[in-house]
Amino acid sequence: MTYPSRSSPYAGSASDSEYLNTQPPPYTQPDSNGRHLSKGTAAHASGFYEKGATTSRRNPKNWSRKCWIILAVCVTIIAIIVIVVAVVVTRENRYPDYSTLNYNLVDTFSGSSFFDNFDYFTGYDPAAGFVHYVDGPGSVALNLTYATATSAVLRVDLSDTDTTTGRKSARVTSKNTYNDGLFIFDVLHSPYGCSTWPALWLSDPSNWPTNGEIDVMEATNLAPDGNQVTLHTTKNCKMGVKRKEIGKSLTTNCLNSTDGDSGCGVRGSTATFGEDFNNNGGGVYAMELRDAGIRVWFFDRDNIPSDVTTSTSNSTDVIPDPSTWPQALADFPSTDCDIGSHFRNQSIIVNIDLCGEWAGQTQYYNTQSGCPGTCVDYVSNQPGSAYSNAYWEFGSFRVYQAA
Repeated sequence: MTYPSRSSPYAGSASDSEYLNTQPPPYTQPDSNGRHLSKGTAAHASGFYEKGATTSRRNPKNWSRKCWIILAVCVTIIAIIVIVVAVVVTRENRYPDYSTLNYNLVDTFSGSSFFDNFDYFTGYDPAAGFVHYVDGPGSVALNLTYATATSAVLRVDLSDTDTTTGRKSARVTSKNTYNDGLFIFDVLHSPYGCSTWPALWLSDPSNWPTNGEIDVMEATNLAPDGNQVTLHTTKNCKMGVKRKEIGKSLTTNCLNSTDGDSGCGVRGSTATFGEDFNNNGGGVYAMELRDAGIRVWFFDRDNIPSDVTTSTSNSTDVIPDPSTWPQALADFPSTDCDIGSHFRNQSIIVNIDLCGEWAGQTQYYNTQSGCPGTCVDYVSNQPGSAYSNAYWEFGSFRVYQAA
């Protein structure tokens, strides 16, 4: 069925579609000219102006002076951080050039004339030990020092029965002094026992600590922790830097007056000093003193480099070359320490002290080594047999210097 078209309800009016088209669309707002914009169109226009404002802010030409100041401060801070980090990283990675040096043999301490190269110290012990150091003739008479074709011995007195004021011992200082060099010490036996404080070291006794001290071998009492390699200096010598060593760093400020006068030490294994060391047949210690730094190596009897073995067997045909050796036990690089100015006029010193400022302290004498009573009482009351292991025995000392 066909229906007639529907007419407008109002005579003479427009059709529905025409009527609708004359009405403003829903959700409109007038523009500045009174024209109605749809919601989408209005939003688009609004966004246009907002975008324009944002673009304006991003243009550096429109930035205020305050913005430029803030930017400059931020850039400066970032630059400083980058520079500081770079400096710290570079500083941590600095390491001296231990390039190969051509060494020549300059001094030999060996055979029956071993002690002819030394002077005997007889003064009051500067380390406050409970000891009496004996002169050359007295040391020979008491067998405190003696040498044969194959070895040299320095020991604590075993014969004295009255030790209420201290026990006799020996301390010798080389007649020659050194500002640099490679020192090879063939050590057959190291001293140990309650109250003992033995050391093989280098220093300038007449100007200490200004000219420095290098402890190549040092321990106390029963030496339960092995050897301690230590430097003692005046100020401005620190080791908190990159190092290449197998020992354990104990302290890093070498200034003698810090950390209870302990200097900057590096500790080796138990086999580097004392009973374990002796049971293994001893070994060789090598110490290199040069402007680049100070390094100390320990080689047990079964692992001595071939050039060192030949040298300690009275041969001058082969010269030791540290650049071919394994990593050092202790490494003291010149990074934050002017080695040349801190270590001068060094003499080789060998001694066995008793008690004193280190071995006699409770934490080392009792706690660490388990020794009985007090250190002074031990020295005063124990017979000489208690010191049967309190002796050094050396195969030879050799000193090399660069050509």
